[in-house]
Amino acid sequence: MEQQQFEFRGNAREWFGIWIVNILLSIVTLGIYSAWAKVRTKKYFYQNTWVAGRNFDYHATGKQILKGRLVVIAAIFVYALLSAVAPPLAVLMLLAYLIFIPVLVKNGMVFNARNSSWANVRFNFEGQTGEAYKVMLGLPIVVALTAYTTFPFLARAVQRFGINGHRLGKTAFHFESDIGPFYKAYLLAVLFFAAIGGLLGILVFQMITQAATVGDLGTLQVMIAVIYVAALLLGAFAVVLYQSMIRNHVYANTTLGANHHGFRSTVTPGAMLWLAVSNALVVASTLGLMLPWAQIRAQRYLAANSTFLINGSLEEFTGEIQDPTNAIGDALGDIEGVELGLAM
Repeated sequence: MEQQQFEFRGNAREWFGIWIVNILLSIVTLGIYSAWAKVRTKKYFYQNTWVAGRNFDYHATGKQILKGRLVVIAAIFVYALLSAVAPPLAVLMLLAYLIFIPVLVKNGMVFNARNSSWANVRFNFEGQTGEAYKVMLGLPIVVALTAYTTFPFLARAVQRFGINGHRLGKTAFHFESDIGPFYKAYLLAVLFFAAIGGLLGILVFQMITQAATVGDLGTLQVMIAVIYVAALLLGAFAVVLYQSMIRNHVYANTTLGANHHGFRSTVTPGAMLWLAVSNALVVASTLGLMLPWAQIRAQRYLAANSTFLINGSLEEFTGEIQDPTNAIGDALGDIEGVELGLAM
């Protein structure tokens, strides 16, 4: 089996030039240019990601993205108007929106897949609507009712739905896994959060007690702020730990096509944590100006720790130009943050 390393060829200086122009033009055009900015961003990162001597590409246009966003913005405006003049209708509209979220998210995945390619072969997404409802509405309700003890089942279902629905041309991806590795990653992340959080909590509690004893209101306010920030940071770090473990497992259990081409991820929780912490510190200390550098650094690390395991010829992939559908689902993901957390 031939091993081909992924490679990211972009650089921070080049990306900074694109990034700053995207921001400035988006501000000047009151956000209209952000649709084209998204396309430029995706094109840059896709076109600079290579494997087996071939690179990825993104084919959507700013006009497509803008049309989708305008529809979503119009819907938000109608909802706001109804909230003011006819609250019952606004509630019905909100319920309809919630009911149709799985369809919109699935459509967004179709749009993104059909506008992405590798080696000039387009991707596609053929996930079923019924499965989308199960993953995005049914299982989340079960997870909530079981106090999140069944979250790993939802996480596995998300990966199955997202990966098994994707195609490279006409060639299908396939992912299957036992539930054990998902529980292992989940429990380790929870234990990390609980252990470090508990130690910090004890320390902060002692400081709050001392401040309360002497009536130092200013210190109490600072401690409350510290607790809030620490909880957010710990949560973020726990998520990084979880995602790094899941990524390795999902890659190892995903194949492509009848020849069972495989994948391997070698990220480590420690390296991912260091990457997240150091990037956050650099970006914060430079008031965001080093964000392009941080993005390139993260992309390089992920690419350098991803491998394509080729089993036979790559000529089996055949593609066809797919109807890119519309960008409404894609715009929903941008505005509302609704998306599936795929590890690949």
